[in-house]
Amino acid sequence: MTGHILIVEDDRTTRMRLAAYLREQGYRVSEAENAEQMEQTLHDDPAELLLVDINLDGKDGLTITREQRAVSRVGIILLTARDDQVDKIVGLEMGADDYVTKPFDKRELAARVKNLLARITDIGQAPQGAHAVHDFGPWRFDRIRRRLISAARIEPLSKQEFDVMTALADHPGQTLSRARIAEMIGRPAGRGNNRMIDVVVGRLRKKVEKDPARPEWILTEHGKGYQFVDPAAL
Repeated sequence: MTGHILIVEDDRTTRMRLAAYLREQGYRVSEAENAEQMEQTLHDDPAELLLVDINLDGKDGLTITREQRAVSRVGIILLTARDDQVDKIVGLEMGADDYVTKPFDKRELAARVKNLLARITDIGQAPQGAHAVHDFGPWRFDRIRRRLISAARIEPLSKQEFDVMTALADHPGQTLSRARIAEMIGRPAGRGNNRMIDVVVGRLRKKVEKDPARPEWILTEHGKGYQFVDPAAL
């Protein structure tokens, strides 16, 4: 297995046991007990995945999630002892990919880590022979600041818009089903999430298309899904 995991947990015993278990699974693991240590570690050795205790002293897990999501696509799983659905929902809205409530089964957590790292690899890599799109027509897709830029305006992207845009732009010229897009952005396939994909695509079209009713860049393949036009093929 590959992947650098950074555990941000202020309980030393929990942190050390979790780190030891993940190392046994073949991962490279770093540890931090607070946000300051985490930020220094990320500066020196970027991670693919953060496991963050939501109830840290000082800067808590929700704040860390919000700040990291503003500058990074790093995977984030929140660890919480709180049986509070509001905290979990807020964490996901701020950009966390998943959450696990303590006490948790280490094998379940390892499975969630494995699945999230696979999704991160999938969405971050274009298929063989293709290329990730950064510029198309009048637009530039700024992946660091999570926005679309043209000479006329700047369009910030929500987390859902950014994730769907990334999935499409990383696979130019390839038709992706709604279920496939949902899987790539970490959502289970199903009617609700398929509808969500439609809504997000509609919002993206309003931002990038001259006429959203007659799209030039994000096309619908009826009965199949969506395709982002490959600028290199035009």
